[in-house]
Amino acid sequence: MPSPVIRFRIDFANDCYVGPGKIDLLEAIHRTGSLSQAARELRMSYRRAWLLTASLKSSFRESVTVAATGGKGGGGVTLTRFGERLIKSYRRLEHDIAQLAARRLSDLSPAVRARAAARPPSSPRPLARKQRRKSAAT
Repeated sequence: MPSPVIRFRIDFANDCYVGPGKIDLLEAIHRTGSLSQAARELRMSYRRAWLLTASLKSSFRESVTVAATGGKGGGGVTLTRFGERLIKSYRRLEHDIAQLAARRLSDLSPAVRARAAARPPSSPRPLARKQRRKSAAT
């Protein structure tokens, strides 16, 4: 039986939180060096990616990312040391929680239906928000 997948969010304060979506975005920025490329990689709109990084910027006293303006060499976004520490701390906590969950929930795993266990764990929600359809009246 597969181990349960735990998804969590850390609320540091009101309107200051970090969860899997923001961490995934920061990791993609680190890999690509670009907010737009990171958004494409995660199949997220650029606007959504920009809003998530703006949220991080307003949440912490230290910068999580640094943007370079475009030009001949092009622009880009890089993580700060604080941004790298944020990812590392979140991933360590995620690992610790997964180990604890596997131990604490191991006696419940046999109760999972075979067909449910065969399906891969689903994402709690899509990374990109769905576009609302305009009604025919408009």
